[in-house]
Amino acid sequence: MTANRPYRGPVKAAIFDWAGTIVDFGSRAPVQVFVDAFADFGIEVTVDEARGPMGLPKWDHIAAMGHVAHIAEAWHRRHGHAFGPADIDDVYRRFLPMQVETVARFADPIPGAVEAIAGLRQRGIAIGSTTGYSREVMEALLPAAERNGLKTDCVICAGDLADGRPGPLMCLQVMIDLNVWPAEACVKVDDTTPGIDEGLNAGMWTVGVVESGNAFGLSPEELAALPAAERQDRRSAAEAKFRADGAHYVIDSVAGLPPVIDDIEAKLAAGVRP
Repeated sequence: MTANRPYRGPVKAAIFDWAGTIVDFGSRAPVQVFVDAFADFGIEVTVDEARGPMGLPKWDHIAAMGHVAHIAEAWHRRHGHAFGPADIDDVYRRFLPMQVETVARFADPIPGAVEAIAGLRQRGIAIGSTTGYSREVMEALLPAAERNGLKTDCVICAGDLADGRPGPLMCLQVMIDLNVWPAEACVKVDDTTPGIDEGLNAGMWTVGVVESGNAFGLSPEELAALPAAERQDRRSAAEAKFRADGAHYVIDSVAGLPPVIDDIEAKLAAGVRP
């Protein structure tokens, strides 16, 4: 294949986010830890504020939270200075051991994830992953996930490279580690807009995940208890956000991925690029 000739082959790799995408239904593991870490510095933040920057590397996530207007004002009142890099470091140092301690409790695969990944492997598709978690956190999560039957072929973590989401470097590193190319032969699956941006910036197909992820932020039991109209309204709003960000596809959970792969392969065969 040359640069000016469309790639018409099959999908070669699927690259998954972790929390909210293939484990931790509702992406609940990081949220309370962010709330508690800021509380240790005398700053009250809400769950919605903790969810807002989800998908970014966690240091960047804390930075984004600290620059929300009322959080920044509260920090200045409490500590006598503007929230800055040294403060981000301090909150992150408090956050990290708390996250390492809790993450393995949220290692249950999202329903359908193990089966979807097994089906992709049967098609010869490699399984990569990127995450906003640091390597220390993933070292606690991965063994628990593997005991539950979930394993990817490679894991690229926030902090492994010079830049993380929304930049493309982690996805590109997955391509290198898996020895797959071109980028349009790869599919990025994520429950956050920074993760979708990561895939788009790498030139990949992108799939946004709504109901199992950060957009809903609910346990399976809480999701099941939602009135049908409210569930549909929330889903429509989440899908609209992903579509506005440029996601090529939107699914409820990773269990809905196989027909998306079929559709992408049909588009590739027709010479369509992401």
